[in-house]
Amino acid sequence: MASPLFARSIIATVPVALSSGLSSVLIGSVTSHHELPASSTSGGEAAHSAVSSRIQEGGNTVPRHRHILTAATTALLLSVSTAGCTDEYVDGVTLRLVVADYEVRGQSDNTEQYWNDLITAFEAAHPDIKVKVDVEPWDYVDGKVAAMAKAGQAPDLAQLKSYADFAERGDLYSVDSLVSIPVQSNFVRSFAIAGEHDGTQYAMPFTASTRLLFYNEDLFAEAGIRNPPKTWDELKAAAQKLNTRTRVSYPIAVPLGPEEAEIEAMAWMLGGEGGYTNSTGSYAINSKNNLNSLKWLRENLVAEGLTGPVPVNKLNRRDAYAAFLRGEAGMVNGHPSLLQAAKAAGIRVGVAPVPSRSGESTPAPAAVDWMMAFKRNGLRKELGTFLNFVFKDENVREFATRNNLLPVTVTVTEQMKADVEHEDLRKFLEELPASELPPVGKNSWAVVSDSIKRNIGTAMTSGGSPATTLEVIAGDARKAE
Repeated sequence: MASPLFARSIIATVPVALSSGLSSVLIGSVTSHHELPASSTSGGEAAHSAVSSRIQEGGNTVPRHRHILTAATTALLLSVSTAGCTDEYVDGVTLRLVVADYEVRGQSDNTEQYWNDLITAFEAAHPDIKVKVDVEPWDYVDGKVAAMAKAGQAPDLAQLKSYADFAERGDLYSVDSLVSIPVQSNFVRSFAIAGEHDGTQYAMPFTASTRLLFYNEDLFAEAGIRNPPKTWDELKAAAQKLNTRTRVSYPIAVPLGPEEAEIEAMAWMLGGEGGYTNSTGSYAINSKNNLNSLKWLRENLVAEGLTGPVPVNKLNRRDAYAAFLRGEAGMVNGHPSLLQAAKAAGIRVGVAPVPSRSGESTPAPAAVDWMMAFKRNGLRKELGTFLNFVFKDENVREFATRNNLLPVTVTVTEQMKADVEHEDLRKFLEELPASELPPVGKNSWAVVSDSIKRNIGTAMTSGGSPATTLEVIAGDARKAE
């Protein structure tokens, strides 16, 4: 999890060794020069630390829509071996990285400026690799990359919500073939396992989030609500008080629109001791507990008019968050980025564990976005060099800090827990180990997730049925399996 992106493609110009007898190889777009490449062994640490300082100073040294990130590409290098064989290095290899924009209310400079600063520092340390990145809206990036792959134009690197389809087709490098052992072993273990397909890790966790119940403290005070709800019955009572004692539009916002319905629905299923899979990992979408959870939501909140003016099957997460930031929603299940945005909007916000039917602690849904490397252009070494840089502590911490998301490495998680500057994230960091991810390792999950997004909200409509809706999704899951 975690949440959102805009689209820059990563152009990396690297020297490619050609075997004897080949005069040139074109991979991506090629530009020839006749200068020797600069040394890549100096300035690495200073350049790397420059990412943090540039971000903290506002990062205005790089134009917003810079697409070619250096003025010149690396030179053509001819090397003659002692055995009489000639290795020819041709510049012009293009690596494309497509990433997501993490902005709660729309497009933001945060994500693009982070990548601008990181790439500038990386290029200073590795002048033989040039980088360009495309930042896409978070809710569209998976579809964009899927279309690129279908057209035979997959990027070299992508940061997405799902990876299993690409791993199943053999499109991805394994993680152990890309990054160093210290980097791979530093990923939070549960995330690393979730990035495995058939026992091999193909996806690297890039950012994470979990859900807590957000509530507007001023509206709670106005409605006479002293404590955040722990049970669903307490949640309903709080929503009723907000509805009758305040002028709030959404006593509780329940975004079951197609943007991220699979996470909102999962929160309700887990709260009713259900979930998408059973203890053996098989789909259990139409289980009795899931059915009872959706019935309760429909009968006690939606039918009672406590979920706001927009039908829940039309309400997207971004719109629900926007309503909360305008002071129009009393409660909403939210991820860490909403906390930062709420404070910036002047909302006095409280957070608490997501309520459950019984009031007992149940897992909250977690979301992880994944970085993956495609084999298409055969640039494993150069991809590994870049990824080892991306997952340095300084860079992982900067991204989490800038976007108020959770880190994906053990070392940075411990650093942020101990840092008073990140006190507001502590409840999320504490909640994360017990949180539950959707079954992202199943190659069927992309199909099932899409079915949930399209169908789950219909269970809440006047002509809808939770039982029918769950059976439709379960049927799609059986077909996908």
